[in-house]
Amino acid sequence: MRACVMFATETYALPILRPLAAAATARGLKVAWLVTDAVAQKLRHDETRLTSVQAVRAFAPDATFCAANWVPPGVPGLKVQVFHGFNANKREPDRGHFAIRGFFDLYTTQGPATTLPFEALAKEHGYFAVTETGWPKLDPLFSDAVDLYIPRDGRPLVLFASTFSHRLSCAPGMLEPLRELIARGDRQWLLTLHPKSEPGLIRAYRELEASNARYMDSEFLIDMQRAADVLVCDTSSVIHEFAVQGKPVVTVANRRPEPFMLDVASPEAVDAAIGVALSHPPALMAAIKAHGDDIHPYRDGLSSERVLDAAEAALAHRRAAHGRKPLNLVRRFKAWRDRRAVFPGG
Repeated sequence: MRACVMFATETYALPILRPLAAAATARGLKVAWLVTDAVAQKLRHDETRLTSVQAVRAFAPDATFCAANWVPPGVPGLKVQVFHGFNANKREPDRGHFAIRGFFDLYTTQGPATTLPFEALAKEHGYFAVTETGWPKLDPLFSDAVDLYIPRDGRPLVLFASTFSHRLSCAPGMLEPLRELIARGDRQWLLTLHPKSEPGLIRAYRELEASNARYMDSEFLIDMQRAADVLVCDTSSVIHEFAVQGKPVVTVANRRPEPFMLDVASPEAVDAAIGVALSHPPALMAAIKAHGDDIHPYRDGLSSERVLDAAEAALAHRRAAHGRKPLNLVRRFKAWRDRRAVFPGG
């Protein structure tokens, strides 16, 4: 592999793809970015954006790594799905994490919980390969560096995060309880919302900032997770990322509560649940470990390296070229329509 492209349509894809891009650069590969204008505003000066089909073809990537559910038509090379989150059970399987949309040659899975279903789907569909690698986004989670955005003073540090889905988000209901909990002062807080959340709600959460509470954009989520002792969330893949560290999670009306979660029915019950979480009950901690081993057993920070190795193997052995991709005309029409968002230069 000589060159590769990172494809992102949302800013939350940046912390997923940046560890992968860094690993590729360290191997001597050329790396470019194919992104929307919104994501382009967050690119660093050393991250090159391609803005046209012609520019992508001239760059001639051997592989495109996608933190999205699709890839624009006209992009050459191997199409690799690296996922934009864990399976949070927000939708039924055929519409959610395990939906096969006909765009990808290789799926790099996060752990046994996703590898086994995708291997079964690969046998059924016959045109893509599956390799378990771990998830690049979590590589920095297991680095030695610790970035703290509130000076620690012995109080527990609680992270609040939420999905943007109206029917699943606890953020509107948590606004006033959080205001009271922050004012009480016995804990420190980090707050973040999904970038697709309503602007008014994001403004309201920013206004919760105090001496013991800070709001940060989701692109810093990994740093916040590394720093926090407990997570409060709802039905979001963030709860799985956090649990991989072996730390407790409090969920509010989760769509499908699991044993590793401390799930409560309403925001009013969150305060007491945080207290339980901080006591680290043995049964809960064992459930957290079992869940982490199932969804992401890798703690070495080298998932990006394994993704690159899987792509190299797919290219060398043509493992992904088992058959023709399905036409799937409706999805491909949508892809042609949406490609204008990442090809402003034509």
